[in-house]
Amino acid sequence: MIPARFTPLVDATAELARRFTDAGYRLYLVGGPVRDAFAAAGSLETIDYDLTTDARPDAVEGLVAGWADAVWLQGKRFGTVGVLKGTRHYEITTHRAEAYSPDSRKPEVVFGDSIETDLSRRDFTVNAMALRLPDLELIDPFGGMADLAAHRLRTPLAPEVSFSDDPLRMMRAARMVAGLGLEPVEAVVDAIGALHDRLSIVSAERIRDELDKLLVVPRPSPGLWLLVRSGLAGVFLPELPGLALEQDPVHRHKDVLAHTLAVVDKTSPLRLLRLSALLHDIGKPRTRAFENGGVTFHHHEVVGARMAKERMKALRYSTEDIEIVTRLVELHLRFHTYRLGWTDKAVRRYVRDAGALLEMLNELTRSDCTTRNAARARALERRMDELERRIVELRAQEEIDALRPELNGDEVMAQLGITPGPAVGDALDFLMELRIDEGLLGEEEVRRRLDQWWKGRAG
Repeated sequence: MIPARFTPLVDATAELARRFTDAGYRLYLVGGPVRDAFAAAGSLETIDYDLTTDARPDAVEGLVAGWADAVWLQGKRFGTVGVLKGTRHYEITTHRAEAYSPDSRKPEVVFGDSIETDLSRRDFTVNAMALRLPDLELIDPFGGMADLAAHRLRTPLAPEVSFSDDPLRMMRAARMVAGLGLEPVEAVVDAIGALHDRLSIVSAERIRDELDKLLVVPRPSPGLWLLVRSGLAGVFLPELPGLALEQDPVHRHKDVLAHTLAVVDKTSPLRLLRLSALLHDIGKPRTRAFENGGVTFHHHEVVGARMAKERMKALRYSTEDIEIVTRLVELHLRFHTYRLGWTDKAVRRYVRDAGALLEMLNELTRSDCTTRNAARARALERRMDELERRIVELRAQEEIDALRPELNGDEVMAQLGITPGPAVGDALDFLMELRIDEGLLGEEEVRRRLDQWWKGRAG
């Protein structure tokens, strides 16, 4: 009898498996779905399936024709045919043994007929298990089941071979450590330390995508610590190990790296929020100074925003992603500038500056408190609660989420008798500051204030 948690896998692959077996080919389910099926306590639901077969790519394409709703052939020259059936995605790859040449980013693919050889070229033993379809025979030549039970991270071949074949696997190790709670064996850690520079042959886009996947696991810090300790982070994100400021025996400031990783863990697993948490203090090493018996990091948020922008550009993040993260880094201390209470003016300005990022900024600010001082932590929570109450109150009174001057450009020109030009922008800036400082004043009062401002400007 098939265990209940394997039933979705059978249902999702039965018809496809029949097509291959009827044609004399073997088909295997591999990778994450197999690993998770054995690790899961309950039923397994997925829409992405990785399969491998002894059928060559042309044969695979023919076998899925007429069954698939859509077929993608972009990866066919590497042996992979992509298939969509309903809501399920399948990647069917011919058995292969691939390796990177020492100075190349492109895999050299050789097709094969052996499932064992195919599995030997996979990243880790827990991912080097296969279920032969349709009878679900387990193929586990490298002890992946035992490693999964022991929470152990190993490679099927020597780690030097595995990581040389695809250096991105060193980053993937960090994700496996953080996401699955696996402990890397000493040989894996040593190999990453010895080969970390080889990551430089991997494209920035692949590195970026792997970092994003790590950041959205429930608790990324164990993986991030591995990246730093192994030297791997220094290859693609040198600002991160740069946060490991030495503890000063006199000033006793906190370790910025440990603080940063704690903030990452505290935030919700949203990609850009987590990335903002990772980068929010990267300006501290450049701005550190010792003053009056203490340590300061004046304007580290401004410096950090510039550094975050340059690093994200190097990792090929989109312009939109860069704008969001750099804005959050720049604003993450804004809350602390309002120490004397939340006046209407302060709330309006805070909401205006945060814009659509308000909720993420508030969460980043809350998460940024990692102090062990319980009284200080409670005080911060109270101030954040007060801010959020004031936002709710002002929202009920006025449209603070879409603050704009009470007169538009045409009305300003008509009121002042001027034509388009810089003066119109200056007038709108004045009206916006008036709106933030004093709220809604009404058209008559706003026109009177505008006239008064214009006369003062002319004088």
